[in-house]
Amino acid sequence: MRLGQLKKLRVIGYKDDAFTEKIADGEFSSLLNPETYSLNYSVEYTEAQGQGTSGSQGKYLRTPPENLAVEFLFDRTGAIRGSQNLKGDGIIDDIEKFKRIVFDYDGDQHKPNYVMIGWGTLLFKGVLQQMDIEFKLFSPDGTPLRAVARTQFKGSIEDDLRVAKENNQSPDVTHIRMVKEGDTLPLMTHRIYGNSKYYLQVAAANGLTNFRNLTPGQEIMFPPIEKASS
Repeated sequence: MRLGQLKKLRVIGYKDDAFTEKIADGEFSSLLNPETYSLNYSVEYTEAQGQGTSGSQGKYLRTPPENLAVEFLFDRTGAIRGSQNLKGDGIIDDIEKFKRIVFDYDGDQHKPNYVMIGWGTLLFKGVLQQMDIEFKLFSPDGTPLRAVARTQFKGSIEDDLRVAKENNQSPDVTHIRMVKEGDTLPLMTHRIYGNSKYYLQVAAANGLTNFRNLTPGQEIMFPPIEKASS
């Protein structure tokens, strides 16, 4: 990607928590990229207290997945390039498509869709937790022309990658690392295994055909060293 090239925030809907089966017409691109977004992290501790004691130090219980809060703008006023109200129904179709991806219940899966949100170094996987839509501008007949959707997503991760997210430093467990600016696959491989010679096996495990062009924000799986060396 050329320096300075505009890249829109994208939301992609999936039926499964492995993020392999996309839903039909399940991709949404933001009209304008958000000015801000926030990631929330938390740690849970037990609050058990021994009988007859005045207090006790909480013991670590677990680290839940992160949460993401981000706003989406919907506009058909024509004030923004590509936002003309061509059909005359304002932003209704735009919001309905967005809701089909992030909110609607999947009858086959018996739950809402999973979503992947990507923009720059942000790569978030999860499910919608809450959405508030504020309508702001209207045509003379009351058709909404502008709205802001304030969303909160709860992070989700498939079971076979859960251990990787815990960042255990042993080379005998699977690791997931996010590519940062300047990273190369041999360099990242060296950090995990202490030797860069396994980078071809890592590329194969991730289905990378062009491992020389990694994208910041991309996630790379580093399998146990026994698998990488086999």
